Amino acid sequence: MHGLALDHAAWSSPWRSRSVRDKGLLSLGLLAAAVSLPAIPGAAAVGVVSLVLLLGPIRVGWARLGRIVVVPLVSILIGVATVAVSVSWDAGLRVRVTPVGTEAAAGLAVRAVAATLAMFTLACSTPMIDLLSALRRLRVPEPLVEIAALVYRFTFGLLESVGAIHAAQEARLGYASRTAAMRSASMGVAVLLLRSWDRARRLEDGLAARGYTDSLRTLDPPRRRSAAFLAASVAVLVALVGVTVAWEVRR
Repeated sequence: MHGLALDHAAWSSPWRSRSVRDKGLLSLGLLAAAVSLPAIPGAAAVGVVSLVLLLGPIRVGWARLGRIVVVPLVSILIGVATVAVSVSWDAGLRVRVTPVGTEAAAGLAVRAVAATLAMFTLACSTPMIDLLSALRRLRVPEPLVEIAALVYRFTFGLLESVGAIHAAQEARLGYASRTAAMRSASMGVAVLLLRSWDRARRLEDGLAARGYTDSLRTLDPPRRRSAAFLAASVAVLVALVGVTVAWEVRR
């Protein structure tokens, strides 16, 4: 699944031991470059650099990266299609693709893919618990951090329930036909809703019975900070800006 693939990539990455500060500077810098620089060559170069980092030092791998990016890419494709297609009412409904719309859609697609890959350089190398700890150090309000932590932990329970429900339905030939599949899917969603509601209620009761008033803290082991990594990150960002400026000047 998408979420599990991303979580597995973060926990198995060689960059897991690096400081969130170091990785955050690189990832957010690439994101800012993808948004602010021209689509060609700026955002395109950001996408290439991010892809090289994901497949190289971060070691995500083509197969796992494909599972991770499939959902964002579908969302980007839908958004780009709405930009490329022009709808007007001139003696009737007219749907057409114009050169202006195509150019705008192409630029949007390049920026969106580059920005997505830039964010994945952080997400695929940093476990969620490290991100939550970083948010606490940045003085993000504790209730917001706790909500994010509970949602993250609760997600795995829901995924386990989805797998168990689907396996039970398949064992009873719940997907033998299209009609049966639709009925099984609707029943599965209903059961999942009831289970998630009951699990959330039991979790709340359990925390209240233990006098829970603070936060669910986890171990925060020290992470490796590197001045050389920061310098290399800044050098990459400066190089991206320099290449873009040189490209624009030569035009």
